[in-house]
Amino acid sequence: MEISGLPVELWRLILSYLRLPDLGRCSLVCRAWYELILSLDNTRWRQLCLGCIECRHPNWPNQPDVEPQSWREAFKQHYVASKTWTKNAQDFESSNCFYLFRRKKDRHVLRVGQGCEFDTLRAALASAGVYDRIVLLPGVYEEQSEIILKVPVEIVGQGTLGDVALLVSIDQHCPTTRLCNVVFMPAWFTPVVYKTTSGHVQFDNCNFENGQLQIHAPGTCQVKFCTFNQSSVHFHSVALGVLENCEFTGSENASVTIEGIPSSERNWACKHLTTLAKSHCVLQASDPALCNVSKRGGWGGPPARNIRTCKIVVGGDQSNLHPASKTQLVLEKAGEKEAEVNGRFYPAKEGEAMTLETDSSDSELSTSSENEDDDRSMYKLSYRAHGLSHMLAQVIHSRPQTSGLTTLQRDLELKTLQQELQRDKEAQSLASSLQGCLIRKCLFRDGKGGVFVCSQGRAKLEGSIFRELTYAVRCIQNSKIIMLKNDIHHCKASGIFLRLAAGGLIADNNIHSNCEAGVDIRKGANPLILCNKIHSGLRSGIVVLGNGKGIIRSNQIYGNKEAGIYILYNGNPIVSGNHIFQGLAAGIAVNENGRGQIIENVIRENQWGGADIRRGGDPVLRSNLICCGYSDGVVVGERGKGLIEGNTIYGNKGCGVWIMSSSLPHITNNRIGHNSIYGVAVFCRKDDANDYLANQGGNENFNDEGEAASWENDLDSEDERFTSRRPISVALVESNSINHNGAAGLYVKSSEALNIIANAIHANHDSGVAVLQSSQLTRIANNSISCNSLGGVLVESEARVELRGNGIYDNSSHGITSKGDGVIVENDIVGNRGCGLQLLQTADMKVTKNRIQSFWDYGIVMLDQTKGLVQENLIFQGRSKKTILQQVSNAEDCIVQNNKLLTFKSKSDVAWTLENPPARPHIEGSTRGTSTSTNSQKVTTMSTRIAARMDGGCRNNGSIFCTIL
Repeated sequence: MEISGLPVELWRLILSYLRLPDLGRCSLVCRAWYELILSLDNTRWRQLCLGCIECRHPNWPNQPDVEPQSWREAFKQHYVASKTWTKNAQDFESSNCFYLFRRKKDRHVLRVGQGCEFDTLRAALASAGVYDRIVLLPGVYEEQSEIILKVPVEIVGQGTLGDVALLVSIDQHCPTTRLCNVVFMPAWFTPVVYKTTSGHVQFDNCNFENGQLQIHAPGTCQVKFCTFNQSSVHFHSVALGVLENCEFTGSENASVTIEGIPSSERNWACKHLTTLAKSHCVLQASDPALCNVSKRGGWGGPPARNIRTCKIVVGGDQSNLHPASKTQLVLEKAGEKEAEVNGRFYPAKEGEAMTLETDSSDSELSTSSENEDDDRSMYKLSYRAHGLSHMLAQVIHSRPQTSGLTTLQRDLELKTLQQELQRDKEAQSLASSLQGCLIRKCLFRDGKGGVFVCSQGRAKLEGSIFRELTYAVRCIQNSKIIMLKNDIHHCKASGIFLRLAAGGLIADNNIHSNCEAGVDIRKGANPLILCNKIHSGLRSGIVVLGNGKGIIRSNQIYGNKEAGIYILYNGNPIVSGNHIFQGLAAGIAVNENGRGQIIENVIRENQWGGADIRRGGDPVLRSNLICCGYSDGVVVGERGKGLIEGNTIYGNKGCGVWIMSSSLPHITNNRIGHNSIYGVAVFCRKDDANDYLANQGGNENFNDEGEAASWENDLDSEDERFTSRRPISVALVESNSINHNGAAGLYVKSSEALNIIANAIHANHDSGVAVLQSSQLTRIANNSISCNSLGGVLVESEARVELRGNGIYDNSSHGITSKGDGVIVENDIVGNRGCGLQLLQTADMKVTKNRIQSFWDYGIVMLDQTKGLVQENLIFQGRSKKTILQQVSNAEDCIVQNNKLLTFKSKSDVAWTLENPPARPHIEGSTRGTSTSTNSQKVTTMSTRIAARMDGGCRNNGSIFCTIL
């Protein structure tokens, strides 16, 4: 009959009464009939799928309200899977025809129950033949001793699930068995309800109550649409087992235990299970409802609280970020204003260096008339491009609001899992591997543990939910676990534990709202953690300690109450390409001899320091964007170490870098700008050990299961990256660009030695360098200190400094003001609004071989009880015709001799220049972007670490982080 003979709606009504075989025959008539049968997806195919006693809703138990893409396809998968258990053809490989005849032979149906031919299951099994079907009528069937299955059979309960209950213990000794629509409860003599040691067993739509299911190699199993209430599954060296669409509730221990390395001996079912598992791989055919996490509540959404945001958005899912705030507008306006009025670089002719012209924004200098401009041009001393001019060019031409952040967005964009798998063959191999146990689309809830993998076990978890457990997954003893697209939340302890050289791949999971760490790595565990969302935890996002390692890459870690990543007790991970933001404590904390490589991360908007290093912490912090924090960018606490290199530390409300005494960091080649307080601050204050740990992971369960608290007996040998790192004996700040910060560019109030080498300190809103306290020598060498809102260098009384080889230009007050002791040797002090060099009170300085000019004031001023030696300096006359003023009470203590004064006689004179040598600072091999490590290493070797400490606190406007403590 032609389809067009009746309306489509009427055809659908008629066809809704057909059984499955009849629908199949109709679909083979022609294309029109085939398309008509397909159009029954939401009617007849849905009825057939939901009416089948072998399965439940295709998205049960996690999303029973979400419709599948195709009911027909879902029913087809159920139907094909239900036949897997009969595909035992190993005895008939040489004769396919004979195999087909055997499969098509009539199967007997044996009925068990009141009024049937068999009263007990044992009796029916004794009479059953190969592949016979045993139907259990509603009722409770109890056996007083263990049942041994010797022939392949199918056991099916009649009626709805729960009508048939088995109080048995079954031991399978046959190649294959299937059980469906039955409730299993343990017999009185054992908690084991089912066990197999060699064959394959398939469970469809069954309930397990207070019992255990045990699978031993080379046995296998496939469990679908089953409920485990206070029950568990144990796999022992199983080559492959599959758990799909199951629910585990109320477990007293782990719901699923995978133990032992997968057996090399495989039974006949492994081939079919492998094909089935790969056909539904989440990486190939992902469920949109699981993958499109932005549409689901609790999947990567932002914290509900009001969060300060900023203009800087580097890659990633922007749905996680809040709308623009006042802070964002402030940053935008600041960038626009700065672009309009800042200093400019003008390229000179080929072969010449670039010169810096400044105006009121950077230098705070203003001219009163055109005549004064003319006069200044006559007296002007051009310092041209010194050894650090390329760093100032980067400050002006690569502003964070414009091209600089555009480059960072491109370089630090959050990668997807597909991109990560394409570039990392190891991760790709792990994601595609299939060994041990496959757990897919299951629900684990309201119990102690989810999945426990031990003794070199292997497990793969895909698309499952773990909630309200003590822990979700625990992997130990050289085991490996692969976790893809799971949801882990509201665990009473950490979500995922890895111990004792465990490893594997944890990728694209949503881990949130756990009471302790989202992921806990220790004791040599070395997992690969990619592209997860780890957020809203009541403790840290990821904890790495006790020799733990791991690669942590391309994750979003945000909204955690403590550090986003917390490394301690010799933890040594590689942390790269992550976005760590909006945490209630530090972004990354490295404590208690923690190590690690922290590279190319975006760390922003955290309440405490973006990176916090203390108590022996010794990481490599390289090429990160650390911005818009509510406190300091980087905090190096007491006894902190580490290499802090090549980072952009921008727009934090505290200091850019905050260093405590008794620390030994190496801070090099960073861009530190637009922070609200100091660019770099070195303080004498020490943090209280109890204060920090009480707020930053001190109550973490670091000694679970009797683990020793003394980690020093369990430390690895030094990593290659530490042996290759340049050793330093004095805290070293070198080759950084420190600009446009809200207070002094570099602030020192310390009791220990410090080296400040080859930095460009530019346009900060206070002095360039302020040394308020320095009982040990602070060495300031080869720096460019320019255009700061107050003086270039301020040295308070009783401080000890060495100023050598610096260029101090165009600052809005005096070039150098000193009340302390030390030496000022071979500096260029030019173009500052106040005096070139001012010595006050009881200053005792040796001032030699400097070149000094002040357009408005004296070159050198010596007042009060100043003493020392001023000799062999070259002083250029300014417009004021002032030279040197000596006002000392005891002339014998102040020696002024052999200084040379250059005066300007007429407009026809040749313009002055800084030459022989050219303008300072001089950096060996200085080119754009060249490191100055060679030169500064020479400085380092001349200094020694002074362990002296000083009592007393910081000034009130110190670190915000310090105030929080």
